[in-house]
Amino acid sequence: MTVKHLKSALYSSLVMVFLAGCGSTALVLTPIENIDTTPLKISELTDEENKTWGHADLISDTIPGISLNQVYNDIIKNKKGKKVIVAVLDAGIDLGHEDLDDVIWTNKGERAGNGLDDDNNGYIDDIHGYNFLGEAFDEQLEYTRIIKLKLGDNAIQEKAKAEHQKEFSEATQNKVRYEQILSSVKESDAAIKKHLGKNEYSKKDVIAIQTEDEALLKYVATLKQMYSFADSIPAVYKQLNRGIDYFNGRLNYHLNLDYDGRKIVGDNPYDLMDLGYGNGNPNNRVKDESHGTHVAGIIAAERDNGLGVNGIANNVEIMSIRAVPNGDEYDKDIALGIRYAVDNGAIIINASFGKSYSPNSDWVYDAIKYAADNDVLIVHAAGNDGLDLDNPNNTNFPNDQADINGNEIADNLITVGALDDKYGSEMVASFSNYGKMNVDVFAPGGHIYSTMPENEYEFQGGTSMAAPMVAGIAALIRSYYPKLTAPQVKRVLIESGLSSSASVVLSGDAEKTKPFNQVSKSGKMVNAYNALIMASNLSKSL
Repeated sequence: MTVKHLKSALYSSLVMVFLAGCGSTALVLTPIENIDTTPLKISELTDEENKTWGHADLISDTIPGISLNQVYNDIIKNKKGKKVIVAVLDAGIDLGHEDLDDVIWTNKGERAGNGLDDDNNGYIDDIHGYNFLGEAFDEQLEYTRIIKLKLGDNAIQEKAKAEHQKEFSEATQNKVRYEQILSSVKESDAAIKKHLGKNEYSKKDVIAIQTEDEALLKYVATLKQMYSFADSIPAVYKQLNRGIDYFNGRLNYHLNLDYDGRKIVGDNPYDLMDLGYGNGNPNNRVKDESHGTHVAGIIAAERDNGLGVNGIANNVEIMSIRAVPNGDEYDKDIALGIRYAVDNGAIIINASFGKSYSPNSDWVYDAIKYAADNDVLIVHAAGNDGLDLDNPNNTNFPNDQADINGNEIADNLITVGALDDKYGSEMVASFSNYGKMNVDVFAPGGHIYSTMPENEYEFQGGTSMAAPMVAGIAALIRSYYPKLTAPQVKRVLIESGLSSSASVVLSGDAEKTKPFNQVSKSGKMVNAYNALIMASNLSKSL
């Protein structure tokens, strides 16, 4: 099949059968069986393609994006949609960011700064959302807390101890390794500067050095090796220092049995009825608290304003719910955060977080069911461990699986794996979890360019970036086709995607491969264009 004919088939009218019974919806999509005849992209991505690849079109660009431009050019055009509220249940958001300040939700029932609960929703001064972390930021991992507080049965405690011991040893070794590399780079950098007689030099300058001095040759070899990781030595320094900071954080906070990050919050995080904690300011506390800002930009950064990035959805208000620290989130905060979002008007919740232990998972499951009862869609990241979530030993909480047969506790949660920009065998991001029963769909998530605190922009990668891609498309659907329920939107997102039977590498291991259509429940990657067409047809049939 030629590319021209493939595109025609792909973008043909989507045929569906709508069957209503007991609140369920059956959708049958028949645009094209798969996309295996799509040519692979040979040339490297340009700088602009790198920044926008998640919005690209697989057929015209040979990049596995979501076909967003086609949505705005061919479907939305000048249509006016309904404003929808998307809750970002995450770290704090830079509410004053130049590319987000006009899309932040405002609670019109609350008066700022008066210390009162004006709208009687149980939360004081919650103007743009709520902050369940107070002034806390750094936190332990859940298995560290399990060991410290002796949570769960003996089997869970023993498993937690084994994982803690393994991670503590690896973090210690990696920190030392990074420090040794940094020391070697500093020594080599100083020697090259002295040899060249200048403080700034390029990769080309280093490669051009001709010498028989063995010590100098060693320094040149070190820097040549570093250039394979970054384009400049200052960038190498930045990466190495980030690595050292990361492993210091692992050792000082995440894995530190003596650390108590919750102390300054003041509540008992294992008592769901201990309420009244936190405050109404969900802004990020430090610049490094960037995750929520990045996620919010993917969903809803102001479109076509001449600044950094375009968000996916154009009729969105972002509700900021600060509940995810630098460490593992507490089940209590997530459960209350979901309920806050539902009670205050959010119809989509983006949940770009996860952990392998959940002592009070029932609180979160009850909150997910509460969201389902109120027609709220939850979009959750699959996790970044490169694991098969269908293996009972590999868990990523929260999830919606009620049993090993794949039955779900509710029909309003969609779990998203991450794609990289290279269509073909390497398109599943090496870090992404996967699973025929426990991951619903894949979306762009590798090195996504989005908003960062203090009016900055940067690339970040993870299933945390794939989830807001899907949440953004869901927001478009619920904006322009508001009659559709959360389960219907979930089905549209899953059924309308693009499939492939080609084998893909998993976990970055070339020896570990599966057909792409076998690594998620749908076997598909989301496609906004197809999703909007399907949503339109389904809406007309209601």
